[in-house]
Amino acid sequence: MTNTVFVLNGPNLNLLGKREPEIYGSDTLADIEAALRGQAEQLGLAIEFRQTNNEGELVDWLHEAQRAGAKAVLLNAAAYTHTSIALLDAIKAIDVPVIEVHLSDPTKREAFRHTSYVGMAAVDCVQGLGPHSYSVALEKAAAL
Repeated sequence: MTNTVFVLNGPNLNLLGKREPEIYGSDTLADIEAALRGQAEQLGLAIEFRQTNNEGELVDWLHEAQRAGAKAVLLNAAAYTHTSIALLDAIKAIDVPVIEVHLSDPTKREAFRHTSYVGMAAVDCVQGLGPHSYSVALEKAAAL
């Protein structure tokens, strides 16, 4: 196992800072990445930070995390959280612990967001803390 944590981000997160700031805040994904890199360095971790709008690419990256011997995966699958059985199956197929991450709290939003396929296989979930959700999740990953 390496000390690398994969931080995988799903659809529309590339628009953070502009997209519904009343829900997701004003920080961009680049802001979150920069903060997380600093924190990772302090924790003695390396991070592999990625974003895609494509479900299959997230599946491929989960497989890659397994091949690379990653310590953990922080996964903000965004809308795919609530729709993707493919992500559920990919998480179940790997030995790398996956921590689900959300900026908002899906349980306090529309009913369709209350089901998390990612959460059915993830070892933990951090949600509703804005960008700090990533920081808390990275602390949890460091402790694994």
